[in-house]
Formats: sequence, C-alpha cells, structure tokens
Amino acid sequence: MYLAMNRFTVKTDNAEAFEALWLGRDTHLKEMEGFREFHMLKGPEREDGTILYASHTVWESEETFRAWTRSEQFRASHAKAGGPDKLFEGHPQFEGFAPIQHIG
Repeated sequence: MYLAMNRFTVKTDNAEAFEALWLGRDTHLKEMEGFREFHMLKGPEREDGTILYASHTVWESEETFRAWTRSEQFRASHAKAGGPDKLFEGHPQFEGFAPIQHIG
C-alpha cells in the first residue's frame, strides 16, 4: 500500500469554487492499475481566513502511484487544475507514505 496526499490552503472566499472544481472533474483514477481509493478532505476554517484541504489516494504500491504520475490519465485529469484563476495559496504540498504497520 502507498498513500499519496496533496495539501491545499484555500482562502474561504475561494472554497466554494475550489470544491466545485474538484467535485466536477474527471479524475481517470479508476483507469489506473493499482488505484484503490480517493478522498478529498476538508479541514475547519482557520483564524487566518483559510481552509486546509487534502486530496488522499491509496495505491497498491509506490510504483503504481509513480506510474500514475507519468500517465496520460494524470495529464488529462490535471489539465484544468490551475484554471484561469488559481484557487489555492502557494503550491500543493505533496506527502507520500508507505506503511510500517497495518491493523485490520
């Protein structure tokens, strides 16, 4: 298993448009070998007027995740990610995790 996350800091004024962009896009994830699940997570509004979002995908392995990042499906699903107006602050912060323990 490999877990890949991107964190986005979004101004509250852009939250509705950011969510609409994510909820309306075609991800192509289900076409990829090794893809297990996707979640878009929303944190609470912070005192500085931003909300932290995290996209979270679970993959069979780091290799299947890396294959996704080099695929046509990846390019197609991210083609409109920036859009005409950038809806988040700075760059997404990527974090990748490999398991050291699993309790089921």
